[in-house]
Amino acid sequence: MFLSRRNKSTVGLDLGSSSIKLVKLDHNKSGYSVSAIGIRELPPEAIVADEIRDREAVIFNVQSLVEQTDPKIRDVVVSISGHGVITDKFTIDRKTGPEAEQAILFETEQRAPFDVDDVSLDYHIIKEDEDVNKMDVLLVAARKEYLRSYLELIEDCGLRPAVVDDDAFAVYNAYEGNYEIDPTRVTALVNIGFDVTNVTYLHEGLFMATRDVSAGTRGIFDAVQKEFRLNPELASKAMKGEMVDSIDQDMFKATITSASDELISGVELAFSYFRSQTKVEQIDWIVLSGGGALVPYLPEFLQSKINIPLELANPLRNIDYDPELFQYLQPEKIAPLLTVPVGLAMRKTK
Repeated sequence: MFLSRRNKSTVGLDLGSSSIKLVKLDHNKSGYSVSAIGIRELPPEAIVADEIRDREAVIFNVQSLVEQTDPKIRDVVVSISGHGVITDKFTIDRKTGPEAEQAILFETEQRAPFDVDDVSLDYHIIKEDEDVNKMDVLLVAARKEYLRSYLELIEDCGLRPAVVDDDAFAVYNAYEGNYEIDPTRVTALVNIGFDVTNVTYLHEGLFMATRDVSAGTRGIFDAVQKEFRLNPELASKAMKGEMVDSIDQDMFKATITSASDELISGVELAFSYFRSQTKVEQIDWIVLSGGGALVPYLPEFLQSKINIPLELANPLRNIDYDPELFQYLQPEKIAPLLTVPVGLAMRKTK
């Protein structure tokens, strides 16, 4: 997952529960530039909580998106998240080579909710402290069965998975590549998806921890669809703020806020757990990304409930692009939705 620098371009493919996002970045000495980009909606029940329920629909839409953006694309960087994946950070005595691997494997056995023989794992040493002879290790482990099924799906789309990353790390990568990280404040990168919300914490300018919240915007989508008796397509448009003149906005706002209780409670609980585990007194800043960042009234309501300063992520902040590539997508409006695929496309593949 932590790679060398050979390819001049990389494609990030994000298979979300509500849509598929693709970003192709050209890598050059001055940074990155977008050479292809696209988004394609999925039927609401095609992917539910990381479970592929309509495989044919997913394959068709991935292939259509590739054909639409760049038919020559074959190698892609993809990501996984959810119950089949664990991420953790821990501190162990400084070691190298086989000794380090053995120590990390031992820690994995203590932390993984499934048999360590059934997982594929990767790790990265974040920091070494020579004074106390310790090192901080970032661990990612995925169930082999879950990973195999996911990779087979990508291959059945006619693509080659060059790298498998984690959603939370992709969000962190996109943030690190576009912002000056302030080491004096604790920042929470909150990526609100359709079924899952990833929360990634930065402390003293470094990645510190990540946690998944088993709630996203699906509950809000269902409530909007029911309240206004909309079909899935119109409900999706409403969630993007495209039906301002068609539905009562006061009722729409009330529906959004009442249906977001589970999501906001989950984020509050994740924040509380983080503070208690790390002894950090407060979270100073939230950067909001994912489809949830684009739902009308939701960011403002989240900020009012949690009472922490919040901004919307812009993963294209330091990236060059031709606005004509977006056609009707309007990059300034959809940028938070592209955080994961941009973070994936920033990886350098072999």
